Amino acid sequence: MSLRRTAPSIALSLAAALLLAGCSGEGADLASQYQEGSDKGYVSGDGTSLSIPVADRTEPVEFSGVDESGATFGSEDTAGDVTVVNFWYAGCAPCRVEAPDLVAAYDEYSGQGVQFVGVNTRDQVAQAQQFSQEFDIEYPSIMDNAGGRAVQRAFAGQVPLNAVPTTLVLDREGRVAHRVLGQLASASQLDTLIDETLAESSAPAGEQ
Repeated sequence: MSLRRTAPSIALSLAAALLLAGCSGEGADLASQYQEGSDKGYVSGDGTSLSIPVADRTEPVEFSGVDESGATFGSEDTAGDVTVVNFWYAGCAPCRVEAPDLVAAYDEYSGQGVQFVGVNTRDQVAQAQQFSQEFDIEYPSIMDNAGGRAVQRAFAGQVPLNAVPTTLVLDREGRVAHRVLGQLASASQLDTLIDETLAESSAPAGEQ
C-alpha cells in the first residue's frame, strides 16, 4: 500500500475544519479549553466514546512513521488485525493515568489478533523511551512530532482528534470503529471496545 499523497496545506485545513466541527455537542467543552489559551499541553476529556457502525465507516486509514527504536511501523504492519491507536506524550497527565490500562489491555489481547501502537505527538525519543520503561510499555510508538505530523494528519481525515490523549480502535480492515476522547474511563472500557470489534469478523453481515 502507498501513503495518501495529500498536500500539507490541504491536510492542515481539513484538520482545522474537523476541530471546529467538534465544537458542538461533546466537543463544546473541549473547544472552550483550546480557546482559553492554556499551555498545559492537553485537552481534558471524560472518556466519552464514539462507536461507528460498520456500514458508516470510511476508508481504511493508511499511516506510517518511525518509532522510538528507529524502526518504521504503520498500517501495513497491522493489516488484518484489530488495532488500538493511542495518541499521547509523556508530559500529558491523563496519558500517564491511563497508561496502565493500555498496558493491561495489551497484555490481554496482544496474542488474539489485536495490535497496539502509540502516536507520540510532542516528545523527543529519549522522553518517549523513558515513559515506555516507566510503564512497561512493549508496543511501539511512532514519533509524530516532526516532519509534518503525517500520522496525525492521516487520522484527521477520519476522526476529529481534538484531545490528547485520544484512543482509537481500528477494525480488521483498518477503519476507525471506536474513538475514546480524552482519558480512558477504565480498563474495562477499552476491553469492551476491543471485544466488540473482534466479534465483528465472526458475525453475519446483517448483524454487524
